[in-house]
Amino acid sequence: MDSQEALKFINRLLANDKQVLNELEQKLFLGMWEGKEYTEIVNDASYSAIHVRDVGAKLCKKITQLLGIQVRKKNFKNPIEEGYQKYSEKILPSQEPILEPTHLASRDESQLNYLSQQNYNPFIPFTGRVEEKYLFFDRKREISRIFEVLNSGSSVVLIGEEGIGKSSLLWMISQEAESRLNVKRQSVFLDLNLLHNETEFYSYLCHVIDIPENERYKLNRKLGTCKILFAIDNVGKLTREGFTRNIRDYLRGFAEGSNAPLKLILAATEPLNNLFKDSQEQGDTSPLAGICQEEHIYPWDEATMRAFITNRLGNTSVSFTEEEIIQLIQQSGGHPRKLMQLCYQTYSRYVESLQ
Repeated sequence: MDSQEALKFINRLLANDKQVLNELEQKLFLGMWEGKEYTEIVNDASYSAIHVRDVGAKLCKKITQLLGIQVRKKNFKNPIEEGYQKYSEKILPSQEPILEPTHLASRDESQLNYLSQQNYNPFIPFTGRVEEKYLFFDRKREISRIFEVLNSGSSVVLIGEEGIGKSSLLWMISQEAESRLNVKRQSVFLDLNLLHNETEFYSYLCHVIDIPENERYKLNRKLGTCKILFAIDNVGKLTREGFTRNIRDYLRGFAEGSNAPLKLILAATEPLNNLFKDSQEQGDTSPLAGICQEEHIYPWDEATMRAFITNRLGNTSVSFTEEEIIQLIQQSGGHPRKLMQLCYQTYSRYVESLQ
């Protein structure tokens, strides 16, 4: 299977819902298939490096959700070939179309149902944030409280352990902002894992508000006229080399006040005053802590975990035993990502036993 055959296969799956890959996505697909770096794949000044990496990461996630198999840039070919083999065995010999409309490429619950019916593992994505609303589970109370805070004029920081679901919650908040914010704002999502220094951060802001990078001097003036909900994941990355307190002061400057250009919703593993040591050294609070109300994200309780397992297994022929469920609950400790991974493994063993 070469790169063009693989691309055709993925586009055939997506075509049923009229969501074939765009020009940049196809270019990245072919390049990643060959094991190239992003800079080798895209040599076009009209695309920033940050944008290219972001599109590449989203492309891997899209294919992961499409196939029900984890796809990463560093391991791009093998899972796609595995997915093709599964489709060939289950669907192609009967000469049926690869997918019916509204199945794998759709964004509603029928996608998860179809995955289950075809013995595809319903416990996805087992790594990374959930970006599909029909896959997002629970946290209604947290979402309600967060929008109450945002609508009161304050910014928010989500605080919780790694793998507790902050990134997924942050993503869902940014997706629902249009319908739930009292003041209309453009929703912008930034994963700081994609940035390496302050220059890239300011370039990203230029891209968001449609200013050429070589005209950054216009950034402050243009930003001051905007209304943006700025969701920043992995805010702790601002402690890395290449970043200074200047960015946090900058964000505060544009987020201060109930009618400020920016409203922030951040995700961190610990309180901001603990995270940013430079603030402690200077004897003051973190600039961001001063404007962000803390919302602590806690592990799921047993009832929620049981409801999650029941929900995902609801359209499958598989049932976990009570002993297995108890073990899953105990081993996961209520961490959604850990529970997802353990359930994924348990479900896989059931499917393998049927083959």
